Amino acid sequence: MKDRLLLLIESNTTGTGRRFAQRAVAAGIEPVLLSADPGRYPYAAEDGLRTVVVDTADPPALWPAVRELAADAEIAGVLSSSEYFVATAAEVAARLGLPGPSADAVRACRDKASQRRLLAGAGVPVPGFAEAGEVAEAVGAASRLGLPVVVKPVQGSGSVGVRLCASLGEVADHAGTLLAATANERGLTAPTRILVESYLTGREFSVEVVGHEAVAVVAKHVGPPPVFVETGHDLPAALPARQRDALTACAVAAVRALGLGWGAAHVELRLDGAAPRVIEVNPRPAGGMIPELVRHAHGIDLVTAQVRAAAGLPVSLERDRDAGASIRFLTADAAGTLGPAAAVEEALSRARAVPGVVDAALYRAPEAPVGPAEDFRGRLGHVITTGPSAAASARAAQEAAAVLARALRPSAEPSAVRSPARGDTASDRKETV
Repeated sequence: MKDRLLLLIESNTTGTGRRFAQRAVAAGIEPVLLSADPGRYPYAAEDGLRTVVVDTADPPALWPAVRELAADAEIAGVLSSSEYFVATAAEVAARLGLPGPSADAVRACRDKASQRRLLAGAGVPVPGFAEAGEVAEAVGAASRLGLPVVVKPVQGSGSVGVRLCASLGEVADHAGTLLAATANERGLTAPTRILVESYLTGREFSVEVVGHEAVAVVAKHVGPPPVFVETGHDLPAALPARQRDALTACAVAAVRALGLGWGAAHVELRLDGAAPRVIEVNPRPAGGMIPELVRHAHGIDLVTAQVRAAAGLPVSLERDRDAGASIRFLTADAAGTLGPAAAVEEALSRARAVPGVVDAALYRAPEAPVGPAEDFRGRLGHVITTGPSAAASARAAQEAAAVLARALRPSAEPSAVRSPARGDTASDRKETV
């Protein structure tokens, strides 16, 4: 009997990438990571994950590597947890006759301008927007939409390159920077187009969807403008039933409008008054450790569901608990360093001892330099907590994050450590420019 393999085409560099491989093993399937640089993912070596070095951005090079694996084993499924490779994984799965989303739908979804047009055309509420290929076009779009505006790449994840611009000069500067980039943070060719959109100030949420079923509504904490670094999440979101239902209905409508509906989708929304508007749809499971929060709060394992769906196995989305789960990411407002090894270990140990903490981690080595976060890459660590309610888990997360912050040695004032204040959501701060 041939071995059964789950091909993982690249991975997200932080968060749940490791868990995809672990869940495959739990399902009796051997995970194989196909990557141009497996060293990008430390967990691969730490877990003894089988890897194949191949240019994953080059389909003519990727396919022979897949066929070679298929010659000696049964390919049970193909996935990617990376925003940049979900379409590639869908294409390979389709070519092998395996389950997966429509590659065309995934590609259209990943292009934020195309996604906006599809959603607006289907009547799904979105912010005002315009696509631009030149600086002058971006400035003109901002003038029409009204300042402030958000300027972002048409492709990307983790808030990379997303910026709030309060003046036409800021629009021109940031548009020029984005349009001059020839490659993104993964070294892949960057499109020479950007998106300019109206800025919504309401509270931000995500809805985790599997197929066409809304599984969870998550309250999001976002750092201060002009950047949009996600600093934490609480689950379940504390909302009146009417607003929760509106968010889930809008998220599912967005997934349908984009021709998705296989596997997981992470839908980000903001409330515009009482009405939700879709910020973006990601055709993959959420990052930011949100799947872990869903697992702790509701007993639903989104990563396991995605792995089993890719392998053609039965998937359960049955909720077996109603608890709270939260995550807070540690960021710094000022340049500094992590402390020496002893201080780092003490901070981690004390954070883990806070009641309700189920995980605490720092992402940098002792004495590594740190600075203000511009996107997800500036996050320095996290704490995950559980409790009988989202309010209880949020309180524990705030306490543990403050303890974890003792690992930092800022060069400025010791208080210059960004850890969201209790209840600190976009609407609580009344974000202004």
